[in-house]
Amino acid sequence: MKESKQIIINIKQLVGILKKGKTKLCGEEMNNIYTIENAFLEITDNLISGFGKMEDFQINDQYSVFEAKGKVVFPSWNDSHTHLVFAGTREKEFIDRINGLSYEEIAARGGGILNSANLLEITSEDDLFLSSSRRLEEVMKMGTGAIEIKSGYGLSHDGELKMLRVIKRLQESYDIPIKSTFLGAHALPKKYKNNKDQYINLIVNEMLPNIKEEELADYIDVFCETNYFSVDDMQKVIEAGHKYGLKPKVHVNQFTSIGGIQKAIEWNAVSVDHLEVMNENDFESLSNSDTIATLLPSCSFFIDIPYAPARKLITKNIPFALASDYNPGSSPNGNMNLVNALAAIKMKISPQAAINASTINGAYAMELADKTGSITIGKWANINISSEINSYGFMPYSFGQNHIEKSMIKGTWIN
Repeated sequence: MKESKQIIINIKQLVGILKKGKTKLCGEEMNNIYTIENAFLEITDNLISGFGKMEDFQINDQYSVFEAKGKVVFPSWNDSHTHLVFAGTREKEFIDRINGLSYEEIAARGGGILNSANLLEITSEDDLFLSSSRRLEEVMKMGTGAIEIKSGYGLSHDGELKMLRVIKRLQESYDIPIKSTFLGAHALPKKYKNNKDQYINLIVNEMLPNIKEEELADYIDVFCETNYFSVDDMQKVIEAGHKYGLKPKVHVNQFTSIGGIQKAIEWNAVSVDHLEVMNENDFESLSNSDTIATLLPSCSFFIDIPYAPARKLITKNIPFALASDYNPGSSPNGNMNLVNALAAIKMKISPQAAINASTINGAYAMELADKTGSITIGKWANINISSEINSYGFMPYSFGQNHIEKSMIKGTWIN
């Protein structure tokens, strides 16, 4: 079969170049981003096959040519923490928060995650797939080129498997790389309100064996937090997941620091996510591990809680990814461009650090850094092309607009 060759020429800035084998950035590395001005990018089939300065390239008729004069080309966003599969929205709770109720108070009244679980129970798998497909297509057009999606709104054997089957259908229906995470321990269902151990036994003894049998998940997650699941609870769930080959990617330290980071690291977690509340022991534990932090600024923005300490993580040489936390309750946003802007504006990190956290480090948080996340020969051609802008720094600066004009996933334009 004849090779398909594409060439993007006259690129104002080619951003996010990394040498082969570099899988994550940390510390001051995050504040540096290698860029070529007036560049070309060559794509053969679905892979990046060359790049450099325009003066070093001779165009010939074997290429399909895309003109990118005045535009920035950079790696696709890698959104490593989402709850994109859900049924219905929760704008009433949004209004309740405006009227003074906290996220925790809404949850205590049966809202929050339990509200989403009730909606999911009465939604068919086909309807759930259609609504999730629309959301997935939207985020792809906004520049997301790889994504993780969690279950966690089923909170029953049938509900959780319904969600995971929808994620599998999305994997089979779209070229975008999708990682699936089982989050049965997201909240305690009403029927188990006074018997948490019984619900954990349901996760361990019934849900997990069937998830393994149908090969529905890559990772296992627990919402390890005060009033949700304790560190001991998390230990039971991730130990059971380990027996079925599921690595931990866990919610910790959103509202309190209770030792979840340390326990997750013991089990070689791929990532620990949220981290709005951290103590010195948490920083020290992460600095001595291969586990990456994942920060979720649009969640902090939407429910008005503290932002994770991104600048201190850089100072402590701890790598972190940025992700959207796309969900109907605490972050109804899948736009990674906004996530980058919030990281720069509210977390006070450089545009370079935000881009690195959302590209190569996001890929690392999904174990995809050898395939995507940077402009590197041999990686998938997962790229975004901006509109005509002055530089990549204009994107978080002009935060209210979508500056992505074209997106490519595995060598194919999606818009």
